[in-house]
Order: sequence, then C-alpha cells, then structure tokens
Amino acid sequence: MAKDLYFNKEAVMVRNAVRDFVNREINPFVDEWEEKGLIPLHDLFKKMGDLGFLGIRYEAKYGGQEMDFWAETAFIEELAAINCGGVPMAITVQTNMATPAIVEFGSEYLKETYLRPAIAGELVGAIAVTEPGAGSDVAAITTFARREGDHYVLNGSKTYITNGTQADFLTLLARTSEAKGHHSFSLFVVPTNLPGFVVSKKLDKMGMRSSDTAELFFDDMKIPAENLIGTEGQGFIHQMMQFQHERFAVLPMAYVSCKRFIDRTADHLKRRVVFGKPLISKQVLRHRMAEWLAETEALRQLTYHIVRMKENRMDVTQEISMGKLLAGNLINKVTDGCLQMHGGMGFMNETWVSRAYRDSRLLAIGGGASEVMSEIIFKMAGY
Repeated sequence: MAKDLYFNKEAVMVRNAVRDFVNREINPFVDEWEEKGLIPLHDLFKKMGDLGFLGIRYEAKYGGQEMDFWAETAFIEELAAINCGGVPMAITVQTNMATPAIVEFGSEYLKETYLRPAIAGELVGAIAVTEPGAGSDVAAITTFARREGDHYVLNGSKTYITNGTQADFLTLLARTSEAKGHHSFSLFVVPTNLPGFVVSKKLDKMGMRSSDTAELFFDDMKIPAENLIGTEGQGFIHQMMQFQHERFAVLPMAYVSCKRFIDRTADHLKRRVVFGKPLISKQVLRHRMAEWLAETEALRQLTYHIVRMKENRMDVTQEISMGKLLAGNLINKVTDGCLQMHGGMGFMNETWVSRAYRDSRLLAIGGGASEVMSEIIFKMAGY
C-alpha cells in the first residue's frame, strides 16, 4: 500500500470509521430525511458521539479525541460522501460552528455543562448570529442582552439558524452595549429550555431540505451571567475567530463533492448516446470536465496547505477566505455544468444532480458570502 503523503494512521482510522458510519447510518436514510425536511439529530448525534466523531480535535478530559487537524480534515472529507448537503451541514454546525468558541474562550463551567454533552452527542447545538437585518454585515445585529444582576435579559430575533428547531443550546452573538464599534458585542451559550425562547418559524428552503432551519425569537429571556463566553465586549472578535472553523469546513466539502459530481457525470456521459455516439466522445465536454478536475485539485492542495499552517499555529484567515471564495465559485460552476450535461433529466427533482445543484448553491452564501470573502482577501493583501 502506498504511503499517504498527508494523513497519519490515526487520521486514516478516522476516515475509515466515518466512511463506514455514513454508509450504514446515514446514506440509507437520506431520501427519507429529505422528504420529511428533518434529520433526527438527537438520535444521529448520540450514535456519532458514542464513536467519538463529534470532538476529534477536542481535549480528552471533555470526551474528545485530541487528534490533529489532519484527522479533522479526513472526518469532513468523508462527510462529503453523504448523498445530500443538509446532513453534513447539520453535523459541522455541531463540530465547527457551535462549539469552537466554547473550547477556546469558555469557562470550565461552560465546557462541562455544554461542550462535554455536545461531544457526547447528548445535546444538539446551533450557531445564532444572522438576523433579519444583519447577514454578512455582522456588526448590524440588534439582538440585545442587558445585564441585570446575575442574569442577562435577551431580546431580539435570529434567522436562518441551522438545527434551530432541535437545538438544546445556541452559541449566540448579541449586543451588550449601545456604543459603536466591535466591542459592543458578546457571545453567549443560550439554553433553549428557558422561558422566553420561541421557534417562531421553520423555514422552507430551496436546498439542504433535510436540514431544519429556523427563525428564533427571544422575549425577555433570562440567561445566567455564567453563560457568557469569555469576557463581555469580546464577542465579535471571538465570533470572527470561530468563523474560521466554519469556513474551513466548506473547503473539504467542496472539493470532495466536486470530484464525486464529476465522476457521476462522466459515468452518465459514457452511457448516454446522442446522434449514435456516447456524449463522452464530445471533446468540449471532456475539456470542460478536465478544467473542473484541475480546479478541484488546486482547491484540495490549498486546503492541505491551510492544514499545515493550522498545525503550525499560523493565522489562516486570508487563506481560508481564499479557499471559501474558490470553493463557492467552483462548486456552483461544477453543479451547473453537470446538470446541463444531464439535459432534461437533470431538471427533475428526483435526480441526484438536481439535489446537488440546489444544495451546493448555499456554499457561496452561508458563513460569509463570496463578496465578503473578496473584501477580506483584498484588505489583508494590504491594498
């Protein structure tokens, strides 16, 4: 067996275990979950927690595996083999969006009360930043947490919240001051079983159909002051750092998915006969796919470069922003092209390529739109 250039034995074990789990416990049920518009997250996450999948990089003292970033990358690459986008998105919300800030800035109380059961799959988490009037412009959020004694009183709303109808806790960004500037925000762990929390609406989406997405409302909701992550006024900075974990997860999802979509489309072109010849004989189609393959490999190599940087504790904000920009653009181009190559059949909702097209569209929007990534890249370039 050839030596793996990137992944050690631990990471390969993670890869094989996740691949087996996806084939046994997820893919056979994807069509059902897509139809229902709901994944049984508590059941699924408990199974994943029992196998150690939800805390690969986290400390063993909280139930994690204490593995490296290569193991995490192998984990995410295998999630991309799930036959829809909604399930891997729900999982990575738990691992890469709702828990990193607790790990990096949370108190021992928050780690024991929320991180440990999240890693075990006993609690479902969600990240609550976006609001009806504040998406990519995070500083425009208006949800407010006012300190009153040993509590914060939370009022406002959040929208487009993945896992929102099933979440046991939210990692939530709120204003804690009326002053201008980035030090007017704080990050909290918000338990959803407290009075004043309402799931006001389950949202109907174009894609990611199996993943529940919600609009949430907070009405004089009292949050214990000990649920503050880090220090008051540092929430915006903490969340910007947490975004890097979220955006990184998009990269393996994109290049693994692109390669899968290209492979499946090539198989279709070999079988589909037009004017007496298989479509794969058309040079224009072969060259188009060759370009996609080259771009897919380039994105994979950028991702592996980022992993090397992360392993050396380097700032990867610019590189992750570049990767997410490329990933969103590439997967949209690939899924659009693959659908075109399937012709009328590709336009049918029942086909895999239609689902891929609908699900993949979010990658250039969620977690920071491509336009925001471009701004970050330009500014960090020093111009």
